[in-house]
Amino acid sequence: MILLVVIASVLIAGVTIYQYREQSNDYHQNRLERKEEQILQSIDYVLRETTYEPKTENLKYIFRDEIYKIADVQNVNFNIYDLEGELIRSSMPAFEADSVSNCLDAEILNNLKASPLKRYVEEKSTAGENYQASYVCINDPKFKPIAIMNLPYFEDNSFNDMELREFMMRLAGVYLLMLLAAIILAYFISKYITRSLQTVADKLHLTDLTKKNEKIHIENPTEEIGKLVDSYNQMIDELEESAAKLARSEREQAWREMAKQVAHEIKNPLTPMRLSVQSFQRKFDANDPGILEKVGEFSKTLVQQIDTLGNIAAAFSNFANMPAQQKETLNVVTVTKLALDIFNEPYIHFICEEEAIIAKLDRTQLIRIVTNLVKNAIQAMNGVKSPRILVSVVAEGKKVKIQVADNGVGIADEVKDKIFEPKFTTKTSGMGLGLGMVRNIVENYGGTITFTSQEGKGTVFSVKFPLE
Repeated sequence: MILLVVIASVLIAGVTIYQYREQSNDYHQNRLERKEEQILQSIDYVLRETTYEPKTENLKYIFRDEIYKIADVQNVNFNIYDLEGELIRSSMPAFEADSVSNCLDAEILNNLKASPLKRYVEEKSTAGENYQASYVCINDPKFKPIAIMNLPYFEDNSFNDMELREFMMRLAGVYLLMLLAAIILAYFISKYITRSLQTVADKLHLTDLTKKNEKIHIENPTEEIGKLVDSYNQMIDELEESAAKLARSEREQAWREMAKQVAHEIKNPLTPMRLSVQSFQRKFDANDPGILEKVGEFSKTLVQQIDTLGNIAAAFSNFANMPAQQKETLNVVTVTKLALDIFNEPYIHFICEEEAIIAKLDRTQLIRIVTNLVKNAIQAMNGVKSPRILVSVVAEGKKVKIQVADNGVGIADEVKDKIFEPKFTTKTSGMGLGLGMVRNIVENYGGTITFTSQEGKGTVFSVKFPLE
C-alpha cells in the first residue's frame, strides 16, 4: 500500500509537470500566431491606405512612422526585411537596434521559401532565455510577396512556473497525508494478518513430540488462516496418535529385547548345572569311598551357578528399578575415597586438591557410579604392561566433576555411540548394564556424563553434578 501511494505520487507529479509544459508550449504557440495575424492585418491595412505604390522599394517610406504605431498598438516589436533578407525597418528603439540582424541567414530564406504557408519559426536562446523568431511573408493587396516580417517572441513562463510550484506543493501535502494514512492503515492491516500467523508460529515453536501439544483456537480467522489452523490441528492429532503408537512399539521392543537378554543370561549357568546333575546321576555310587568329596564338588558347582543367577537377577533389578533419589548433604571427596577402598589394585590412584567438596547427592548411588566406572577401567587393563587408573574430584563453579582415567585398550570409534546402550558390552562377560545404569543415575540428578577415548591409549570418563 505504501509503495502504491509513492508510485502514484511520482507518476502524477511527472504527468502534471509534463502537462504544464505542454500547456505552456501550446499557449506560446497560439499567442505567437495571434500576434503574427494581428501585425499582418495592421500591415495590410497600411498598405491599402498608403499613397505609395505597395512594392518592396517603397516599404521604407511607407513604414517609416507606421511601424512604430503598429508596434505600440500591438505591444510588440517586429522587423521588416526585403525578399533578399536585407533589413528595411525595425520597430526597436535606436539603442536596441544594434541587436537586430541586418541580413537574414540563407537557411532562414530557404526554409521560408520551401514552406507551403510561407512561414518559418526558429527557436533561439540568448542570455539563458528561450525565444522564438517567426518569419512570414508580407503580401501586397494582390497577394504578391513583397517583404518578410520578423517577429521575435520571448517566452515568459514565470507565471506558469509559479502556478506549477504552488500546485506541486499542494499535491505534495495531499500525498503526504495519503502516505501517512497508508502507513497507519498498512500497519493495522499487517498486525491483523500477522496476529493469527504469530499465534501459529508460537504454537509451532512449542510443538514437542514428547509432550501433549495444544491445538490452535483463533476466533474469526480469515479463510487462508483457518485452513492453516485446521491443518495444524489435524497434524497435532496425527502426531499424538503416531507418538502413542511409537511409544507402545518402543516399550514392546524394549521388553522383547530385555526378555531375550534375560533368557540368554539365564541359559548360560543353567547349561553347566544340567550337565553337572546328569554327570552326578550317572556316577553316583553310595558305596564309593570318595562319594563325600564328589558330593561336595557337585554342591560347590551348583552354588556357583546359583550365585551367577542371583547376580543376573540383581543386575536387571538394579537397572530396571533405580532406588528413589535421596538428596543428602555429603562430602564428595570422602565418599569417593570410600568407594575406592573396596579395590585392592595397586595401580588405582586418587587425586583431589581439596579436603571437602559438599554436594547434595545420594551416598549409595554415588558409590555405585564410582565403582562401576572403576570396574570398567580395571577390565580395560587386560594385556596392559603398566596399568594405571587415576580418579580425580574437582569443583568447577557450581558443579563437581569426577573423572576416571585409564591407560587401557580404549574404545573403538565404531562403538562409541552405543557405549551407554543397555545390554551393549565389549567384554566377554557381563550384561552391558553398568554404564546404562550410571547414565540413568547421573541424568536423574541433572548431571552429565561424557567420555573421550583413543583406541590403544586409554579412556577418560567425566561425570558432572550440580552442587545443590
